[in-house]
Amino acid sequence: MEEELFAVSCSSAAEAAFDAVIGCILEIIMEEEFQHRQQTFMDKHYLEFDESDENKLSYTSIFNEYVDLLEKPLEQYLMKRIPGFNMNTFTELLMRHKEEAPDEIFDMLLTFTDFVAFKEMFVEYRAAKEGRGLDLSQGLVVTSLNPASSTGPS
Repeated sequence: MEEELFAVSCSSAAEAAFDAVIGCILEIIMEEEFQHRQQTFMDKHYLEFDESDENKLSYTSIFNEYVDLLEKPLEQYLMKRIPGFNMNTFTELLMRHKEEAPDEIFDMLLTFTDFVAFKEMFVEYRAAKEGRGLDLSQGLVVTSLNPASSTGPS
């Protein structure tokens, strides 16, 4: 019984720590300064990216600049707020518990470590900027919920 209680308390402590990190990350990425920094960076570099399978040499330097500009300050902030925080350890934990993290956070953090996700982010951003985003209008069918009566209004 005591071992079960200990396991539950360790588990809930780990969950609380995970949730605390997620909460801090949400605070940071919702700040206007962070969003502005990311938007400015995306606007500066999106034309460099295309949908080809081949990666340009310039992608590496853009990726490194992105990590320096966004991940490093995020990591420093988390280290100040959460004693003993380690980004690599958290990233590993996040990969094991990705279904527990909000999609926006998971996707954004993935762009710091997964080059393919980073490139996809730019390709999608470019498509949206150029008006080539996902267009669902061709598949839409509008159906009235109140069928018109054949006799018309009474």
